[in-house]
Amino acid sequence: MNLASQSGEAGCSQLLFANFNQDNTSLAVGTKSGYKFFSLSSVDKLEQIYECTDTEDVCIVERLFSSSLVAIVSLKAPRKLKVCHFKKGTEICNYSYSNTILAVKLNRQRLIVCLEESLYIHNIRDMKVLHTIRETPPNPSGLCALSISNDNCYLAYPGSATIGEVQVFDTVNLRAANMIPAHDSPLAALAFDASGTKLATASEKGTVIRVFSIPEGQKLFEFRRGVKRCVSICSLAFSMEGLYLSASSNTETVHIFKLETQREKPQEEPTTWTGYFGKVLMASTTYLPAQVSEMFTQGRAFATVRLPFSGHKNICALAIIQKIPRLLVAAADGYLYLYNLDPQEGGECTLMKQHKLDGSAEPANEILEQTAHERPLVAQTYSAAVAKGKNCFTSLYSFHWARNFSLKANAVKERFFQQIMFCILWLIEKNCKFWYASCSFSPQCVSFRLKKKKSQLININVLSIDQFGCQKKK
Repeated sequence: MNLASQSGEAGCSQLLFANFNQDNTSLAVGTKSGYKFFSLSSVDKLEQIYECTDTEDVCIVERLFSSSLVAIVSLKAPRKLKVCHFKKGTEICNYSYSNTILAVKLNRQRLIVCLEESLYIHNIRDMKVLHTIRETPPNPSGLCALSISNDNCYLAYPGSATIGEVQVFDTVNLRAANMIPAHDSPLAALAFDASGTKLATASEKGTVIRVFSIPEGQKLFEFRRGVKRCVSICSLAFSMEGLYLSASSNTETVHIFKLETQREKPQEEPTTWTGYFGKVLMASTTYLPAQVSEMFTQGRAFATVRLPFSGHKNICALAIIQKIPRLLVAAADGYLYLYNLDPQEGGECTLMKQHKLDGSAEPANEILEQTAHERPLVAQTYSAAVAKGKNCFTSLYSFHWARNFSLKANAVKERFFQQIMFCILWLIEKNCKFWYASCSFSPQCVSFRLKKKKSQLININVLSIDQFGCQKKK
């Protein structure tokens, strides 16, 4: 997380850089007075490993796993890279480049230096330049990702400045491996898993996260982060075992997705209401616009974190600390936040501790005050709905459906379908004993007829579609 370009806007004016090492066991912090390393072995204490005050205005500091090798760039010499042995306090080598260094990536075989329109690939053993990728599309943010795997040592970087193409490069054999058309909008974030066989991508639009196989480029997973526009994805991070993927943005919410593949089962006739409803939903996608039908198949967040701020640049990581899965967020406000992740149930993660990035702990009462935020509107409504009991569905229907929605061409308001899913979630949560009666689908209308035990028949005409509008039917 390079804050050099926005240090005046950051919550901590001294902070210029923060990043986790490759296995998330330590945190590197660059400041105007030097740089520091912190151990992440404990939740209660942010233990400082090392502090250097010899180099000022450190805008990039990258540590190689838990070794003593560190790569440093200073604002005073933004084109110069220094590679040092910090425990011995010695400089191993330094290199100067033709333009400002925007990012540095390390693994046990390669060191990558990213400039705005070129990438330099060094051999980590002797620091010789093995290959230079020149005339890359303009990349002013220095976006790139390097796999930490020795067997799958790939580099990913934007292949276009106008659309979300990902160029995958084999840094061992020094050749292009694949070009993945990941998104329609320009890329905003990239991340490899620890094995180097999966690549997560996000675009500047920020609503959809995709995961591709490497080097094949096959889409494995697609997750919907949200429907809010103008969201800037700050970081993507896999857990070390590759089961979870976190995505942080300039909003107060961090999403954690679970990478689970549903096992293929033989076609069976559904025997429960939820089974029938699922079958109905899948059948309805034939008659709905493409962008809407995709929403039914996209995965949703397994767990979420509500940060005590929004608008600050941040970087997240998933790590096992004291045998418990944790989400770590280092932010431009000058704090490191640690949350517990429930690997079975997911849900909203609990803030366990926050530390100042200068190494001092935050008092417990301040943590409570900062996290006593009002819950998101959907969560409030959902909780209230569950608490209302038997007659809740009728009120939900009246509240959510007694309004009109506009449809221009195929651009159905995504909020409309978010409300559909909300009603479905409530029904599943309460395990309502509905009998499936009938349903009908056509390009003009989608209708459900649901019957509750010992109750009257409920007719729900979900929506009617024509070339001019989308309105609730009477």
